[in-house]
Amino acid sequence: MRVLVTGAAGFLGRLVVQELRQRGALLVDGREMPVTGLALADIDADALQAMAGGQADVALLPGPVDAPDTLAWLRAEVPELVIHLAGAVSGACEADFDLGMRDNVQAMIALIDACRGAGNAPVMVFSSSVAVFSCDANETLHETTLPAPRSSYGTQKLICELMLRDATRKGFLRGRAVRLPTISVRPGKPNAAASSFASGIIREPLAGQDAALPVRPDLRLHLASPECAVRSLLQAAALEQVALEGETTITLPGISVRVEEMIAALREIAGAEAAARIRPAPDPQIEAIVASWPGAIETPRAHALGFAADDGVETLVRNHIARTGAA
Repeated sequence: MRVLVTGAAGFLGRLVVQELRQRGALLVDGREMPVTGLALADIDADALQAMAGGQADVALLPGPVDAPDTLAWLRAEVPELVIHLAGAVSGACEADFDLGMRDNVQAMIALIDACRGAGNAPVMVFSSSVAVFSCDANETLHETTLPAPRSSYGTQKLICELMLRDATRKGFLRGRAVRLPTISVRPGKPNAAASSFASGIIREPLAGQDAALPVRPDLRLHLASPECAVRSLLQAAALEQVALEGETTITLPGISVRVEEMIAALREIAGAEAAARIRPAPDPQIEAIVASWPGAIETPRAHALGFAADDGVETLVRNHIARTGAA
């Protein structure tokens, strides 16, 4: 089985590729198949070279998702699985509308067209977001709540979900759009996502650095660890298409945590000195975006399909320490 991973050099992409290599075989649409070849697509060409490690079964596809070489590879090599993680993040999409439309919506259109041209209806797992939802005051929603995004990013993700559903209905591919919770703790450096602080207030203090807190401490977040996100993406690939009953979008379970509870977990695990490195830095624009996201989401359908959340906020902190060796 050949697998294409877009956004392969991103933090989730790296973990997905690592998991694929460790497993060697993968359950896809209810059938277990050995992974015989990987194609890694990302705008960071140097990172792709490092990830390949000279392995002959890895194809490197540097550039944007809709680069001619990437689309040509997909049509010619006919992969059985496409894991689409690439895209512009929330804050960047809000600041630059054209960027989000190009990297999110137009890229999805190009991928769907290439899958159609491949002719084998590959399974496509798309990383969507709970940012498709909105609420007035950070309240609890249900997975059946009608999406009504209040950001360009959330709108673009919803557009992609609908395109994936229709492409599945038409038989061009077998789609599963996975609405990821806010991921914490993301490795690496802060990015332009409105939710970047949800990782920064754990990651930076553990590295001995100050962290800015742009939102009020009582705001709730619907969270998942990177490890849980990767498990969920591969669980989505494993599902038999008939189990989705035509509804290709899955809202994932997460843990509902107030920001102040995240800080308390950091203090409990790493000490008061680490927690003291978090400095209030109110940002009304970021707070308005985050406050429009649900603080918790009830997900009975996802649970019935076999998805599960992390054990608790302490797991998120300890996972990051174990993964990075942070003090």
